[in-house]
Amino acid sequence: MLDRLNQAMEHIEDHLDGQIEVSVLAGITLTSEYHFRRLFSSLAGMPLSEYVRRRRLTVAGAEVLAGEPTLLEIAVRYGYTSGEAFARAFRAVHGVGPGEARRSGAALISQPRLSFRLTVEGNSTMRYRIVEKEAFRVVGRKARVPLVYRGVNQHIAEHVRSIPPETMLRIAALSDQDPDGVVSATVRLSDGFEEGGELDYYHAVITGAAEPPGDLDVLDCPAGTWAVFENTGPFPQALQEMWGDVAARWIPSNPYEYRPGPEILRTRPSQDDPACSRAQLWIPVTRTSP
Repeated sequence: MLDRLNQAMEHIEDHLDGQIEVSVLAGITLTSEYHFRRLFSSLAGMPLSEYVRRRRLTVAGAEVLAGEPTLLEIAVRYGYTSGEAFARAFRAVHGVGPGEARRSGAALISQPRLSFRLTVEGNSTMRYRIVEKEAFRVVGRKARVPLVYRGVNQHIAEHVRSIPPETMLRIAALSDQDPDGVVSATVRLSDGFEEGGELDYYHAVITGAAEPPGDLDVLDCPAGTWAVFENTGPFPQALQEMWGDVAARWIPSNPYEYRPGPEILRTRPSQDDPACSRAQLWIPVTRTSP
């Protein structure tokens, strides 16, 4: 997998002045487009589209400083339809317009070319199981919130506090399958998975109820395969690290890839340490080989 990811990075470099199709990159890595976007963003810390934009403007910046060709020729070469559009994008990355950069020889920002390698760490293991699950519903209260990778997401905390206790009791009573009890379910809304990107957050339960109450939000989930990970540690650091470990360690080492669907998190206080929590993370996946 890592070799194929690096081949995909090579393809991007070879086509910075042309079309870069996600379908081609997914084909190089033998994955779906969804999985490639998701894995790239998780490993790189930015969406694929943002990486390509930064790399193009890094290479374009070197040509701007070189003094030739013309700024319009550079703009067209890297996919901009006008000098104005190129100038806006250039300034957004470099903090200075291309004309000023060429005149003054300004210092520009560089986005290094990415490559991926595996760091072998044998001092920890990941506990997981694979579950084949029939179709179900996520039923609860939904809010649209920004993605936060580190620390408590205050937008989610405010949403949970806003749900009346009597409503939470009605939601909890609908739970009738694993993962049981009240859970968090998140659906990412953009191709990228950058900090601040939008997601739909459900404070909800997993249920097979055919007709849930009309005042609650419902997300239908088709039958499919789920990878279930477990850990215990400080909240929320331990579970946020678990999300990262799934992308960086488990996915490249196992014959599964991401598929669209909610990521479901069940947390309960640790009986041994009130500062810690026991977490179950359910990730929708599909098998890639026998």
